[in-house]
Amino acid sequence: MSTSEYSPGLAGVVAFETEIAEPDRDGGSLRYRGVDIEELVGHVHFEQVWGLLVDESLEPGLPAANCELDVRTGGHMSDLQAALAILSGRWKLGQLIDIDVEEAREDLRRLSAAALSIVAQSARGADKPLVPEATVLEGATAAERFLLAWRGEVDEGHAKAIDTYWICTAEHGMNASTFTARTVASTGADCGAALSAAVGALSGPLHGGAPARVLPMLDAVAELGDAEKWVEQALARKERIMGFGHRVYRAEDPRSRLLKQTAKELGSPRVEVAEALEQAAHEAIAKKNPDHSYTNVEFWSAIVLDAAEVPPALAPAMFACSRTAGWSAHVLEQKRLGVLVRPSARYVGPGSRSLQSIG
Repeated sequence: MSTSEYSPGLAGVVAFETEIAEPDRDGGSLRYRGVDIEELVGHVHFEQVWGLLVDESLEPGLPAANCELDVRTGGHMSDLQAALAILSGRWKLGQLIDIDVEEAREDLRRLSAAALSIVAQSARGADKPLVPEATVLEGATAAERFLLAWRGEVDEGHAKAIDTYWICTAEHGMNASTFTARTVASTGADCGAALSAAVGALSGPLHGGAPARVLPMLDAVAELGDAEKWVEQALARKERIMGFGHRVYRAEDPRSRLLKQTAKELGSPRVEVAEALEQAAHEAIAKKNPDHSYTNVEFWSAIVLDAAEVPPALAPAMFACSRTAGWSAHVLEQKRLGVLVRPSARYVGPGSRSLQSIG
């Protein structure tokens, strides 16, 4: 593709070289700095995966933190976005253009740890007293501390579900929110600005919001009692069946495979209906588009988060918690690159004309 060729949405345009993650388009694998995620789930925890992505080392990883949410907006994502921007000022974070990589890494560690705490407190709500910091920090893992800050207690199955989900969704290349984080970082802004902007990009339903739309679909299938019939009717109405197809993978999404396994291990009551819908939809979609007939990460994410009793409205913020790892890694990679992100636009408006010609 030439530098002047137009690609809507920058589709297919290679803007960066990265060492962070490698989605295997045809092999159905995802590797974080060369390590397959199937080797990570169940063997290490999210906070260590954060370290792998950001530092290429499991240690020290993401620190324990308990950061009070003192400004509530009425939404989980807006709570997180606002809080990250506030912390930039409160902590007097240096701008990336003025600080070294080590200081930037430490800023990102603090912000990422705070993000998990902020979302947990947003989920808890303003009507309940804060869980004491000493209680929260008793959690052995980031997922346990999240549950303690949210509910004041830990359910081992729920912690496993959240940990697995966070690992599977920690990083996935140049999506909209990651591109946003890199773009803001490229301007030399501080790390809080980059992460806050990324949260804004993630808040849209086309990137991060689909899991919240899967459960109503499963409920409809369960009510009808016939997955094949439901799929047939949905396609006849030209409705989109959420959780199928992916822009990257042409084989099974490896994250979906791991999350499905986790849903079964946790004994989710939705597995039977989900598998019936997965099979029926796969067969129906494959007749028209075989490359987009497999379930993606969003389908089984919804079921795993539901098994952890995470309400659908909280799903995008849970995604943001996990993606702090990928965003942080890309912010550091962009700092090292030191190039301003500035794509071009092709003007297609009116030619030269006078002011008087405009009615």
